[in-house]
Amino acid sequence: MGSILFTHSYFLRFDPKQWSIGQPYAPLGTLYAAALMRQHGYETSLFDTMFAHSADEVIPAIEAQTPQFFVIYDDGFNYLTKMCLTNMREAAFKMCKLAKERGCTVIVSSSDSTDRYAEYLAEGADLVIIGEAEHTLLELCNHIKGGQTDYSGIMGLAFDDGHKITKTPARPVLKDLDSLPLPAWDLVDMDKYRDMWMRHTGYFSINIGTTRGCPFKCNWCAKPIYGNRYNSRSPQNVVAEIKLLKQNYRMDHIWFCDDIFGLKPGWVLEFARLLEQEEISIKFKIQSRADLLVEEELVAALARSGCQNVWIGAESGSQKILDAMDKGITTTQIATATGLMKKHGIKPSFFIQFGYPGETKSDIGLTIDMINRLLPFEIGISVSYPLPGTGFYEKVKAELKKKTNWADSDEMALMFTNTFPAPYYKQLHSYVHQNYHKHLAKNSLVKLLKAPASATKSTLRKALSVFYHTPRTYIEKLKLNRLENAL
Repeated sequence: MGSILFTHSYFLRFDPKQWSIGQPYAPLGTLYAAALMRQHGYETSLFDTMFAHSADEVIPAIEAQTPQFFVIYDDGFNYLTKMCLTNMREAAFKMCKLAKERGCTVIVSSSDSTDRYAEYLAEGADLVIIGEAEHTLLELCNHIKGGQTDYSGIMGLAFDDGHKITKTPARPVLKDLDSLPLPAWDLVDMDKYRDMWMRHTGYFSINIGTTRGCPFKCNWCAKPIYGNRYNSRSPQNVVAEIKLLKQNYRMDHIWFCDDIFGLKPGWVLEFARLLEQEEISIKFKIQSRADLLVEEELVAALARSGCQNVWIGAESGSQKILDAMDKGITTTQIATATGLMKKHGIKPSFFIQFGYPGETKSDIGLTIDMINRLLPFEIGISVSYPLPGTGFYEKVKAELKKKTNWADSDEMALMFTNTFPAPYYKQLHSYVHQNYHKHLAKNSLVKLLKAPASATKSTLRKALSVFYHTPRTYIEKLKLNRLENAL
């Protein structure tokens, strides 16, 4: 039996914004790989870096277990790992060296190492798995256990043979997702996750993946692990996992971390039916697309199955920018989907992106108007972020210098030349948030004046916050104007 110590390179403490939010999710991709390797006879363990202070904390785990294989296997379902933050990359490099010094065969699988395999090989990794990794990892470990040293016949791999770096042909993505064992949740100290969630939110949420890949062609979206193919677990398989998690870990809520939830025709309707049949009551949030949520039957089924919150990539209120991004949606669809979700008691939330090449002040204004008019439940604002393998990256790569990634998720640095300089977009972020909260407060105040008898402490507090957000919005707008006038 071979032994494997799994880890991942997402250190929550290295991302101050996410640490303060306090809503960590276990490394789901890592747990899938560990489950498959265990199913095939490997002794598996996990050093979970989520709450660690430094890469050095892995040393006692390596020395205590003396594993044959040390595998840094990042969670390809989490957008934070897809962003390839430099803080996490440096931690991964450090762990590669520490494990190599202690005699392990070091294997890495992540979005970042898929894009930068030569750097990881130079920093101590023996082998880098490219793309979807479970079956490549299984074949590779079996190969090494059998005493083989020629890796050229293993698909989906990068390695240095001492003379040159070789990258083998890509491995086809897995189509039958039900064939994988359920994630090795028992390897995680779930109490740590529950404790942080309860302190920050009062409930406990767990992440589940029902699909892999995305068939849409947004030209800024990197898909280094699961690609453009879309494959789905069966509703029956997903419901079985929900039952197990509710029984073993008493979770209150699920984040379905798919790029797009329920794209397969009829999937959501069958999922809702099975939950009702099994008498399972659960609340969840998902990511979807505006053009998929214009059918009322689908939105109603989501609501019936327990969906509380849907994040959509609204991105921009300018059709010109949406078309430049190859989003494949319209501003009309964004409005229609938002209205249908609100009608059925689902909270619509928007991902917003400023700074895409060609965006003008007028386009920015259209986006702000869309937010204020549709009033989503939450907004997440970013600036355009070029990742290797995307058409957007190819457009701007000549302008990228030494800095090609953010250090953490709140850096918000614009790394290429655009209509406005980087400080403008940082201030725009502050202004849009204040302006959005002002409009939410005004909307609450109008509702309160129309129906004062329905007032609660919460609704009264929200309505009265208009007197805070209005002057704050004015101040943030003045700062924005000063930056614009300084051009």
